Amino acid sequence: MQEELAKANKAAWETKAYQAWTQYFGAPEELAAELKREHKHHLRYWLKYIGDPASKRMVNLLGSHGRKAISLALLGADVTVVDISEENRLYAMQTAAAAGVKLDYICSDVLNIPDEESLGEFDIVLMEFGILHYFTDLNSIFSVVRRRLGRNGRFILTDFHPFARAWMNTNNLKHPTGHYFDDRIKEGEVAFAKLLPEEDRSELGKVLVRGWTVGEIITAIGDAGLFIRAFEEIPSPTDARFPEFYTLIADRMDIALPPLHP
Repeated sequence: MQEELAKANKAAWETKAYQAWTQYFGAPEELAAELKREHKHHLRYWLKYIGDPASKRMVNLLGSHGRKAISLALLGADVTVVDISEENRLYAMQTAAAAGVKLDYICSDVLNIPDEESLGEFDIVLMEFGILHYFTDLNSIFSVVRRRLGRNGRFILTDFHPFARAWMNTNNLKHPTGHYFDDRIKEGEVAFAKLLPEEDRSELGKVLVRGWTVGEIITAIGDAGLFIRAFEEIPSPTDARFPEFYTLIADRMDIALPPLHP
């Protein structure tokens, strides 16, 4: 099933993604100029967990248009992006060139990176915003994270809060209409669709996604041998009573874990 998701999602992310980024961020040269001014702002959730990025090896899995990766490179980090979309790669590489920084970008399914071992180990693995729903098995992606982390390496994960999914379809109602525990694979609109004019959206493919609960995410990370240090929940700007997204910090553990269910 994961192969079916990857195939559908690659097709969706390689149809007009470049157009969407230029529509929203401007030409690569325009985004590069903005990042030179505001790169720390784009990293505001993570710098306190990274420290000084200079000379650190980092990989941004599912790094999309490269905005976060280029911001890290502007602070001196050695950054690699892995993402399934060639259009994302093109926009990111053009932006990096315009910003005057080096960026390694691998266009690949993160679960099937060619010669993955040759990448070596990284100080930081970063995954951010709208990524976990592309996987039917969390153990597979967190195993990649674990393999690519070096000794004392750190995993930084920021994503939309699963609880928000239950409130997603709630408008002026006292109770949620979504389903927090819904684990079905669903067809949805590709994330950048809303950035395009209405007349261009009909040509876009659909993505296939699967929701996860907080418990499933935390359990899979722990099972991968990663020690969870922090789980920071960020409130919604429209209703601070509820979380919008979260940041999870986990460090690599070099110990053998017994089976959870002996």
